[in-house]
Amino acid sequence: MAMASDWLGLWDAGEISDEVLADRVGQLISSRDGARGFFVVSLTSDSPLMDRLPEPLVVEIRHAGAALVDLTARNLAMSTAMTLHHGRAGDAQQQGRSERIRERSSELLRQLQPQLVKQRLDVMLAAATTGSGPDQEFFERWGYDPEQKGAIAAAVLAVAS
Repeated sequence: MAMASDWLGLWDAGEISDEVLADRVGQLISSRDGARGFFVVSLTSDSPLMDRLPEPLVVEIRHAGAALVDLTARNLAMSTAMTLHHGRAGDAQQQGRSERIRERSSELLRQLQPQLVKQRLDVMLAAATTGSGPDQEFFERWGYDPEQKGAIAAAVLAVAS
């Protein structure tokens, strides 16, 4: 996570190019822990990187395949559910942060391999709407209520539109 934060700072300052950043990120996201660390930092940071993904980074991210699609889909679900949670709690600042992560996750999914994204989001949609499939356990573990599941279903459908 520290490396990812440093790289974002260097990229924001124009001290490393899109290509150098993409190469470094590509190496980092080749492992699940590396990918998790990078996306924890990049999705939550004030850096504009995830709001305007450079093409070299998109190419590297696409190479990560199904594991990255799964991680991003889960980020979409979690941030969507948290947007509602923070809204209910009256925490507008945290709600805004969760909303930004949801938007960034949605956009990232649109940049990944379409067939992998469709397959993964179909599984998530089934759990959110019918309570079936492998994501049901994920939803239960996090205690998502019917309203949160409905919001997750809407977020999943919005990726395709």
